[in-house]
Amino acid sequence: MLEHLTKETFKEKIFDFENDKEWNYRGTAPCLIDFYADWCGPCKMVAPILDELQQEYGDKLTIYKVNTEQEQELSGIFGVQSIPSLLFIPMDEKPQMAQGALPKETFEKAFAEVLKVEKP
Repeated sequence: MLEHLTKETFKEKIFDFENDKEWNYRGTAPCLIDFYADWCGPCKMVAPILDELQQEYGDKLTIYKVNTEQEQELSGIFGVQSIPSLLFIPMDEKPQMAQGALPKETFEKAFAEVLKVEKP
């Protein structure tokens, strides 16, 4: 099961947007945040892929989920207009947002190119 972030755990583990003006990622490994909703069909297609990828990559990266219905402030901060929206957060660079239900191979490519994490 992937960890679901709330506003509080997001500020603790990802970025304290209320106190930091400049992007300052607090994690210890690159991560991906899946902005989703329970009623979203494409989100349901992506969910098992993300579970599988987390198992395959282990502690090389972390995949989180944000329920856009419950965490509207987080969705607003990142300008989430459509879901699924996927926020790729590398260790030393700015995050990058992608939209839509991506196939597993596209995630693996983005993990390598954006997050600099190779498939184990």
